[in-house]
Amino acid sequence: MPNEPAQTQRRNAREMKVVVTRQLMPSVEARMSELFDCQLNTTDEPMSREALVAAMKSCDVLVPTVTDRIDADMIAEAGEQLGLIASFGAGIEHIDLAAAAARKIFVTNTPGVFTDDTADIAMAGIIGVPRRIREGTALVRRGEWTGWAPSGLLGRKLGGKTLGIVGMGRIGQAVAHRARAFGLEIAYNNRKRLPEAVEKMFGARFVEQLDDLLAEADIVTLHSPLTDDTRNMLDARRFAMMKPDASVINTARGELIDQEALIEALYNGHLAGAGLDVYPDEPNVDKRLLQHPNVMTLPHIGSATAEGREASGEKVIANIRFWADGHRPPDQVLEALISG
Repeated sequence: MPNEPAQTQRRNAREMKVVVTRQLMPSVEARMSELFDCQLNTTDEPMSREALVAAMKSCDVLVPTVTDRIDADMIAEAGEQLGLIASFGAGIEHIDLAAAAARKIFVTNTPGVFTDDTADIAMAGIIGVPRRIREGTALVRRGEWTGWAPSGLLGRKLGGKTLGIVGMGRIGQAVAHRARAFGLEIAYNNRKRLPEAVEKMFGARFVEQLDDLLAEADIVTLHSPLTDDTRNMLDARRFAMMKPDASVINTARGELIDQEALIEALYNGHLAGAGLDVYPDEPNVDKRLLQHPNVMTLPHIGSATAEGREASGEKVIANIRFWADGHRPPDQVLEALISG
């Protein structure tokens, strides 16, 4: 197991070269430009692998986003001066942490700032899919709605239904808090059971086996990190054990779901619908998902609020300044993830 980076030496922040891979909020970019020798991406075009490597060869700090893949080979080519990868966003699976540790490069992220924003989008799916919102909106937009009817566009009520939350971290708990107001029964699966007091606060019931949770839930919402163990966690076998009128919501990572298995379950009528904000091959979205009448397809906007993006940028700046001052950055992820 590689050692985590040693404590840094104090640096002159104004002379440090900081490369930002995507366009951030104007206030964040302005502050970065005041504090550091900052190279911004004014076009917001994603940087190629070659451009990322070139940046890592010359900069002191790289500020990537969750869509920038930083693998071991790229880290091996980085210049000796690269001391910090200050990622914009909560996810860290796009960075090879072990390779960074071996080079004694600090890695930070921006946890917590998008919790409420992402939980809100999850709730949009939890409400919208059972109530067939996408289908109803399309009907009106096509000019085919003929007026109210007693049997028109019948969905499923939320009250009394079981919401299965997979992954009960910050976002999962925020979803549970919101879902209780709609009368949903909360059941959850997590790597570790929450303290009894926290369960009582959310009215949540722990289900130790994911298969058992899937079998009983009317709506399943995913809030797990992407790891080797969680990749394709919802596959054909697990879709088959779900209720035929159940819904699946995913605002976490597209790779948590076997997309072909999901499409098969939707089109053979085994699932009522899905609410998706993330996909395994972004920005490509399978046409069969787009064509299904009860699949809500959103363009990865779970964290897309001005307030959240500004707060995330401020965390990036704080992490860089702590590192430049020779202190451990407040949002260092390397130690917890590699040693844990």
